[in-house]
Amino acid sequence: MPELQEIKRTLTRIEKLEREINLKQLQINSLLAITQAINENVSSDGLFNMYNSFLRWEIGIRKMALFFKESGKWECKTALGVEEKLLEHDVNQELSKYRSTRGLENSEHALIREFDLVVPVMHKDEPIAYAFIGGFDDDDDVYNKVQFVTTITNVIAVAIENKRLFKTQLRQEVLNREVELAAEIQRTLVPSRLPSGKNFQLSSIYKPHFAVGGDYYDVVEFPDGTIVFCIADITGKGVSAALLMANFQANLRALVTRCQTLEEIVQEMNAAVHRVTQGDRFITLFLARYDTNTRTLHYINAGHTPPLLLCNGEVVPLKNGCTVLGWMPELPFLEIGGVCLTDEAMIFSYTDGLTDVKNDEGEEFSEAKLVDFLLKHAQLSAKELNIQLLAFVEAYRGRQPFPDDITVLTCRVF
Repeated sequence: MPELQEIKRTLTRIEKLEREINLKQLQINSLLAITQAINENVSSDGLFNMYNSFLRWEIGIRKMALFFKESGKWECKTALGVEEKLLEHDVNQELSKYRSTRGLENSEHALIREFDLVVPVMHKDEPIAYAFIGGFDDDDDVYNKVQFVTTITNVIAVAIENKRLFKTQLRQEVLNREVELAAEIQRTLVPSRLPSGKNFQLSSIYKPHFAVGGDYYDVVEFPDGTIVFCIADITGKGVSAALLMANFQANLRALVTRCQTLEEIVQEMNAAVHRVTQGDRFITLFLARYDTNTRTLHYINAGHTPPLLLCNGEVVPLKNGCTVLGWMPELPFLEIGGVCLTDEAMIFSYTDGLTDVKNDEGEEFSEAKLVDFLLKHAQLSAKELNIQLLAFVEAYRGRQPFPDDITVLTCRVF
């Protein structure tokens, strides 16, 4: 009889060993199948279905829920053995508690307490997935099952994360190309050379905050000695702003040569911008016409930062005009400004990115500091003034970045 009992014990050990071998073989086959699916670029949903099937049929897991983060929130991607209404419970506040595999016997959360264990998958100390498992029998080899679930969850989670990172990289490459395209568009719109004459000087500064900015300036010279110049700030960034700028420039150039008055130009520009944007975006614009023969300046300020007229030691902001362009289909009011420049003068137009510059103490450059600088350097040529202004602003900001685009158009008349 002792011999028979020993034979039975041996057979039991053999049967247990066979079960363990079969389980290991299942694990190997499952990992091979998933690895092959990953190599064949099976979709995320396909991988989730394989994960569910392996845990259910080949490992014998009765309860499971797998969570991944989508748009900043944890969402259940696949589950088994859990009521649908329980899966509707929000777990976002709970998951941060779990940084390693642990039991859930003390959980009070309606969904989480349905499970026995949580298996977090970490990447660079940040969780990228959570697997909740439960429903074990007393005779289950829990240790080996948990080890396999941990392995297969890590494989699936890393594959899904790699897919997400690849898509992010593709989106970034598309975005980079869009930015390059927008930058190319802008380079063709901003004048590479400015006209000059015996009665006037023009000089510009153009520093987009990023590769693509929302600022614009232009100058058109006519044979009769008249120059029309403008500076504008277009809401938005990127390709959309660049395309709007291209449309704006084309319309403005056509209107400047066709229309007789600044009022007509601005009215038609407002209607054109509104047709394109439907009021979702707008443009601030300062548009001026200077007649070098009569030395008269006429202008319209459409909601733009007022340019500064420096003459005989005085500074006058050029405010007359109307509201921003494109906000409404018709401008509710419009006032043309005009001045006769009998002496040497300078019209300094700029976008608000210049005065928004801050130093290391958080103090803005401000209009007051700008006026002080201009008065001290009023005798310089337009080009030299801009060179010294840019150097001054660079020194002023110290280690602080430029907060926005900076565009300057300086016109000196004499």
